[in-house]
Amino acid sequence: MTRVYLKYNAINLSQGFPDFDPPKEICDRLAEVSHEDYHQYAITWGAQNFREALANKQENYMGLPIDPNKNIVVTCGSTEAMMTVCDPGDKVVVFSPFYENYGANAILSDSKPIYVPLHPPLFNFDKKELEDAFKQHPKALILCNPSNPCGKVFTREELEYIASLAVKYDTYIITDEVYEHIIYAPNKHVYFASLPGMFERTISCSSLSKTYSITGWRLGYIIAPEHIIDVAKKVHDFLTVGASAPLQEAAVVGLEFGEDYYKELQALYTHKKDLFCNGLRELGIKYTEPQGAYYVLVDISEFGYDDDVKFCEDLARIVGVGAVPGSSFFKENVNHLIRFHFAKKDERLLAALDKLKDMKKKKKDASLLRHLWCTFTDHLGYFLCRNKFSCLFPINKCIE
Repeated sequence: MTRVYLKYNAINLSQGFPDFDPPKEICDRLAEVSHEDYHQYAITWGAQNFREALANKQENYMGLPIDPNKNIVVTCGSTEAMMTVCDPGDKVVVFSPFYENYGANAILSDSKPIYVPLHPPLFNFDKKELEDAFKQHPKALILCNPSNPCGKVFTREELEYIASLAVKYDTYIITDEVYEHIIYAPNKHVYFASLPGMFERTISCSSLSKTYSITGWRLGYIIAPEHIIDVAKKVHDFLTVGASAPLQEAAVVGLEFGEDYYKELQALYTHKKDLFCNGLRELGIKYTEPQGAYYVLVDISEFGYDDDVKFCEDLARIVGVGAVPGSSFFKENVNHLIRFHFAKKDERLLAALDKLKDMKKKKKDASLLRHLWCTFTDHLGYFLCRNKFSCLFPINKCIE
């Protein structure tokens, strides 16, 4: 969809990356690093000072003791971090909708995904459906919290139920917590590994991409028990060797930010969510209110498309706004949803809303035209029938 939006010079609300700069302190440090001695390999599982800074930060937020030498591997993005514990033939539970790489990661590991639906509009799971999946004895469950694409934040009660099944069926939990600091009140993020007894069976995966607006730096990490980290080091070493040494050095500055930075980040994204979602509401466009992350699912049923991919292509070509077809994220046959993201400057979001306003107006005008046309053809058909005329073609089809 990014290629499509580039083709039509549309506003890109599809691929989830910010259009504003990372924190100045990180960029300034990167400039300094370019003239320092950080141009060769770092330690394959992460530079020592990076792992120490990361351990200090995550200890504070996760409430767990984290040893930078025993509990951390630095990876090339969080997607790589997730490919650790599964062997060929293993089963992996995946909630649907899901970030599209999860199913592919399972298949690349020669594992079999078991999909469990999250039911709209709140995207809650059914306990029986989830336990039925666990009864198939999966090796792991992938938990994206907050969730991409639906913005769900799992409650402590939901996480405790998942934890009880993990213990009952001896299953690992692989978390994707890349949006851990992008949460909207009154929702709160609970780290799964922080639940009683869960650190030993949790592979906590995340990255610096969203928290510091550096998606292109590809700095991810795993936090897990030592015996899992020992395996993850080998997988990482043979897959990618190591993450970028100069970028790790520059990012240490961000990992050492105080609490104020994360409060400001939450306030920034709360503002952007409110700006964009209030705009959708004023336009009468149906959407699901996100609890976390920076995505919103929009219902396109009113526009009469039965193909969400075609809708997104037309949205970019005709309206000038890029989105992602919802079918990218669902195992179920869902084609009436699309995903926007709002990690954009205010002026870009307002411009997108103006274009969507035009889309609504065109739909309204088209609906009125169709109504008038159908009324006309109904009367014409009655006249022709009454006067025993015959048509050479079905006149109601000509509107197509």
